[in-house]
Amino acid sequence: MKFKALIGSSVLAMAVATPAHAQNADNESSNAYGSEIVVTAQRQAERLQDVPIAVSAFSAEALEAQQIENASDLQLTLPNVTFSKGNFTGSSFTIRGIGDLCVGFSCDSATAIHVNGSPLFGTRLFETEYFDLERIEVLRGPQGTLFGRNATSGVVNFVTAKPKPGEFQASVDGEYGNFDAWKVKGMVNVPLGDTLAVRAAGFYLKRGGYTKNLFDNSHIDGREMYAIRGSLRWEPGPDTTLDLMGYYFREKDDRLRIQKQLCQRDPTGVLGCLNNRREYGKVNGNATFPSVLGSREVFGLNGISPALGLGTGSLYGADINATSVEPADVRTVNTDFTPEYFTDEIQAQAHLDHSFGTINLGLTGIYQRTRVDSRQDYNLDVASRAPLQQGLNSLAFLAANGIPGLPGTNAYFAPIAAALIPNGPAGNVCTSNTNPNGLGVFGGDGVCAATPLAFDRSVAKNESWAGEAIITSDFDGPFNFLLGGIYSQSKTTNGDYYINAFSIDYFASLFGTFTALSRGLPPSYLGSPYFRNHDEMFKLTSYGIFGEAYFEASDRLKFTVGLRYNNDKKHDISNSTLANFLVPYTTTGDIFQSPYSGTFDADTGATGLPGPQRFRDRTFKFDEFTGRAVVDFKITDDNLLYASYSRGYKSGGINPALQVIIPGVTESFDSEIVDAFEVGSKNTFGGGQLQLNLTGFYYKYKGLQLSRIVARTSLNDNVDADIWGFEAEGIIRPDPDWLINLGFSYLNTKVTDDTLFINQRDPSGGLPNSVIIKDIGQAFNCAIVANVGGQAAADAFVTAVNNGINASRGLTAANGLRGPTAFPSDSGLGAGSGAFSSCDALVAAAAGTGGAITAYGGGVPISIKGNKLPQAPNVKFSAGVQHTINFDSGMSLVPRMDLTYTGDSYGNIFNGRVNKVKGYAQANAQIQLNGRDDRWYVRGFVQNIFDSNATTGLYLTDQSSGLFTNIFTLEPRRYGIGAGVKF
Repeated sequence: MKFKALIGSSVLAMAVATPAHAQNADNESSNAYGSEIVVTAQRQAERLQDVPIAVSAFSAEALEAQQIENASDLQLTLPNVTFSKGNFTGSSFTIRGIGDLCVGFSCDSATAIHVNGSPLFGTRLFETEYFDLERIEVLRGPQGTLFGRNATSGVVNFVTAKPKPGEFQASVDGEYGNFDAWKVKGMVNVPLGDTLAVRAAGFYLKRGGYTKNLFDNSHIDGREMYAIRGSLRWEPGPDTTLDLMGYYFREKDDRLRIQKQLCQRDPTGVLGCLNNRREYGKVNGNATFPSVLGSREVFGLNGISPALGLGTGSLYGADINATSVEPADVRTVNTDFTPEYFTDEIQAQAHLDHSFGTINLGLTGIYQRTRVDSRQDYNLDVASRAPLQQGLNSLAFLAANGIPGLPGTNAYFAPIAAALIPNGPAGNVCTSNTNPNGLGVFGGDGVCAATPLAFDRSVAKNESWAGEAIITSDFDGPFNFLLGGIYSQSKTTNGDYYINAFSIDYFASLFGTFTALSRGLPPSYLGSPYFRNHDEMFKLTSYGIFGEAYFEASDRLKFTVGLRYNNDKKHDISNSTLANFLVPYTTTGDIFQSPYSGTFDADTGATGLPGPQRFRDRTFKFDEFTGRAVVDFKITDDNLLYASYSRGYKSGGINPALQVIIPGVTESFDSEIVDAFEVGSKNTFGGGQLQLNLTGFYYKYKGLQLSRIVARTSLNDNVDADIWGFEAEGIIRPDPDWLINLGFSYLNTKVTDDTLFINQRDPSGGLPNSVIIKDIGQAFNCAIVANVGGQAAADAFVTAVNNGINASRGLTAANGLRGPTAFPSDSGLGAGSGAFSSCDALVAAAAGTGGAITAYGGGVPISIKGNKLPQAPNVKFSAGVQHTINFDSGMSLVPRMDLTYTGDSYGNIFNGRVNKVKGYAQANAQIQLNGRDDRWYVRGFVQNIFDSNATTGLYLTDQSSGLFTNIFTLEPRRYGIGAGVKF
């Protein structure tokens, strides 16, 4: 048994013959029909068919043959694997229904991403183009013993091409296609004697945008990126190898994080979007936090006279999206804010491999740094300023004249007008820039436009390093072993997520001004004038100790047992702010660095308002034992049966800071644990003409981490689930010039516990005789249910409470709160009506009804037992065929066709029609002419032949954003030509 001490996982799979370059002779098997990649899935060199694990891999040639250029392409041919972009500059690579459903800096990845075996943190590898790789390996199933920091769904390992001493090599490839896209790749391998070599490789890509913007007739969602990699290999002797690698990637362009927003528009404005279907409608802006708090009714309820005419519109009037039109095409948007996207990544890795005869030692270290900064229109629209105009005119009047009867009060409003409408009420309106000092437009940093803007920004910097040592034995007897340990640290700083809109600036400035005026304080606004969820620092410290023992009872029967101890410590310092405290307009610098509370009133010594929210400083520790046991039996040299048990672990985490206290929300969430049982068979028939691998699996999942948005912040919960399925992969080679590859998978997932959750889309929980409430203080939803008297009793109760609130403020239904309004019959809701009101007041009033009315503060909780997990398609099928036509001249022509179908799934744990992701097909094709000895090639290609705009994933936004759905889609049809040459 020959072991190799490598630095990570190497999983392997079939090598698909390539139209680009000949297979490496070192990897060829003895049969006449195909070739195999030798891999090290168990830290030992083995043929694919000898590895008792469900694995797939792609050689460099196979990546090119199947047009696999990025992560979206990679998932298409893999059984039970899906890929989708995420909402906050991230992505989810889901294996067997387990993906990155957890959101936040403290969340571990369910699918462990490695480069040359070393774990990566927050890598941007899923955004870049693949270049100069030896292979990509995908291992399906939990990895409880050997891999990185452990993983619950599987491992993706990118293996880079290594320098080759004693051999000069070089290549260059160019490509041009539609969308004015062009790409250049190159590689050079330079030997420095017989034992030393260096290798340099890189790519540059630039293309126009996929998406047309009707606002200015431009195209956005383009790409401009490049990456370079340098490697060195030194082989001072037959038993020693030293590898060094450095990598840099950079992207800066107008990429969209999301492709489209869909909504079944809610005419009541209580929810924003209804619960029945996704369609090309715009969210009702009256349901959003800025519009609620900036409304004339809420101004009046807070003691600001309706006669002043202030507000950004009415809760019951036309909203800012009333005239917006959502183009019924996923490749067309109408936005007045051009997206901005920047990211880069550095990797530096060293690996030493040395053999001491029967004992091998592998030492690996890696350093990684990533940065990301992305900003785009939060609502992907052009909002109307008509609902704002009365409030803008009133603001200009107050800035010039002050409040009638209160001379000198114009000084309180002049700074607001100067910041928000510097050219008067008919000119541009200015919105705070999303900057870290908290001043925004009131510190001179604004974005001005003819229309009111709304945008969000996601930014973070991460640094990490990891060191790993592995010792393996290479005894001649039946027993061998592996021992290893890994230590890693990861630190995220200035991890921020911002949301801003003109209406937030408007109400923050006016509410702050009236508060300061009533207390005799200097003119002030409420800071920060935009939502900011801020992680000052998140730090992970992790280590693992692991080992495996291997016993060959005979030439055909083998046992493997492995055990691992995992220890993770997570430390988080964070806070969340939005209009929390008074800030004088004269303030400069960083408002979060000074104690602004209690400094403005010399007589009382306090303002009565909180200052900057105190940072939450929290530390949690998680640990777990995991492992695996495998028995495999060779029926013949070409037929293998195996059965395995493995336990996977993903550590728990820390929920982001909230602005308000939410019942049932904890500071941390638990670890994921999965017990996985798998049986498989690997078979080769006809001397290599047919290869067929079959796998069946069953997972018992405890504590699956799921994200939901509460108070504009993503929080995470845990649920239990069962997962089971079947996978088949086959290769058919009827003769050396034909190759057919086939794949099929079936997946069934089910939530198994009775944990109750509130469905954000339907806070009534499906109960009739209920009213859904939009809270006028926080723009969340709650629900009122009439236990007697039907819908009329629920409506009457809400109307009576609203009338009481109006009376206490000296208002009437004409300028205050009104009674419920009926939802459309096709709303998909249990509730019959919706209303604006105070959830606190309704809860208090319901307590006095003797049980006739029940008020649910956050909504009616429901069971999700039996529901399907998100991002878990029920079936998947793939097929590819290629034929090599050889000419007497030594040239060849190779056409190839690939087809993939991904079945139905859900984008949300609550399932239902509105959350369903329909199945879709994608087809690719190419034809390539190869020169003699494969020294050059020319090819034509087309990807996504049918120009499918299929949705790959969903993200439901917060109730205070109106519950619109962000969708992520396939890239459109691409076609072009390419050419390359090797030296």
